[in-house]
Amino acid sequence: MNPDVDLTAPRPGRRHGLRDRLLTLDHQLFAFAAEREWPYAERVLPRLSRFANHGVLWGVTAAAIAASRTPRGRRAAARGLVSLALASATINTVGKRSVRRPRPPLGPVPAVRQLKRQPITTSFPSGHAASAAAFGAGVAMESPGWGAVVAPVAYSVAMSRVYTGVHFPSDVLAGAALGVGAALVVRALVPPHAHAVRPAHPRAAAPGLPAGEGLTLVVNRASGTADRAHGLGDVLPRARIVECAPDEVAAELEKAAADSRVLGVCGGDGTVNAAAEIALRHGLPLAVLPGGTLNHFALDLGVADARALGRAVERGEAVHVDIGRFSGGERRGIFLNTLSLGVYPELVRERDRWSGRIGGWPAGVVAAARVLRADRHPLRAGFGGRVRPMWLLFAGNGTYHRMGLVPGRRADLADGRLDVRVVHGGRYPALRLLAAAVAGPLTRSPAHAAVQVGTLRLTDVPPGTLLAYDGEVTEVGGEVTLRKQYRALVVYRPHDTDPEPAPDDEEPHI
Repeated sequence: MNPDVDLTAPRPGRRHGLRDRLLTLDHQLFAFAAEREWPYAERVLPRLSRFANHGVLWGVTAAAIAASRTPRGRRAAARGLVSLALASATINTVGKRSVRRPRPPLGPVPAVRQLKRQPITTSFPSGHAASAAAFGAGVAMESPGWGAVVAPVAYSVAMSRVYTGVHFPSDVLAGAALGVGAALVVRALVPPHAHAVRPAHPRAAAPGLPAGEGLTLVVNRASGTADRAHGLGDVLPRARIVECAPDEVAAELEKAAADSRVLGVCGGDGTVNAAAEIALRHGLPLAVLPGGTLNHFALDLGVADARALGRAVERGEAVHVDIGRFSGGERRGIFLNTLSLGVYPELVRERDRWSGRIGGWPAGVVAAARVLRADRHPLRAGFGGRVRPMWLLFAGNGTYHRMGLVPGRRADLADGRLDVRVVHGGRYPALRLLAAAVAGPLTRSPAHAAVQVGTLRLTDVPPGTLLAYDGEVTEVGGEVTLRKQYRALVVYRPHDTDPEPAPDDEEPHI
């Protein structure tokens, strides 16, 4: 067989169906592009095409977006790179092997356009187009502003593959479609930040504090966001702000609760959990300023920044929220966000071991790989009347309307429900967990079940079983009970239609 023969071209004597007509059109479009003069393209498109090799262009672009130092920019860069990685993996493992199409003939293409090093892989689909579309779509899903900046570059890279003669137009279209599909898969697994449902909370009575007088804000210095606390000091100049180390947070919160009208806290979800428990015990309203890495509670509450919290405290605007409570053996506590048993607490503990050395997100990836690859058995516990094996039991304080690889968002923090999701035991835990993440809120599945209850009781839990709650990990055993405490806590939140956007989360000006 002659390797230079285009097996996809229409053959003499063969009846021309739809496929042959499309292939003929594909060849005609390629020839048209090769013969056409493109002003200024000779200086740009070949260089751009080479710069996109191995994703170098998109890595540099992601670094530039992340360098904007806005949370939305960093999220957009990360989503673009993850989408690109998925598209590239699909192209290299499935796409190039499924249709072994030869590259276009270079005869019609002017030599000045041709790449110095011609690709040796098959032509269909275009990996460059897939990467460009995946990165551009991923960025746009998180940040439309940055997506508008990236889109012309992504389009130019895709078109450069036809211009330089290394792909037919259909190769580029198929690659682009695959890239957008990869970005959609990533969006299904990890919903964009902007797609959150606007929280709806029942209003509560709380004291208004002019200039913040009577508020003590305890700041966890380890969160690295003390500047946000100082920003609140600018809004509420009479508020007392106390910065402390992580091991001093509980003691400082107790002191603040003893001599303040309102207890305030700035830190991550674990720090907020400790403050909520003390506020409940002293019967105080709580003011929460997001200051950690994830800030799930503050985000679902609708408090975006110091300005929003300051308005609420001065006006006395607050809402009721539910509290989740758990008990197991001698351990008792509360959770504002989520509680889990099974592989996730092990992942949290493993992540904490690595985060100080390599950072939070890399530590999470390493922890997931180590936990899921280890030879382990599912947790066995009594649930629903009989002992069952399970890889994961997740309980949310309130209904999560979207579940991906990470918890989604809650529309109501006072619905009186525990959102319980179970990943059944069995072989291939990684596949089961991924299937449950993709399935989302489906209530019946071979690997996944979901139920909404006010109380949940587990029996025969092995002693020393790890339990994770709001990012903290403890050990439980015997009978483990979860229950909701309905509208137990009063938390400040502005009653405006929407909190003002934080100044560090703005879109680029285009």
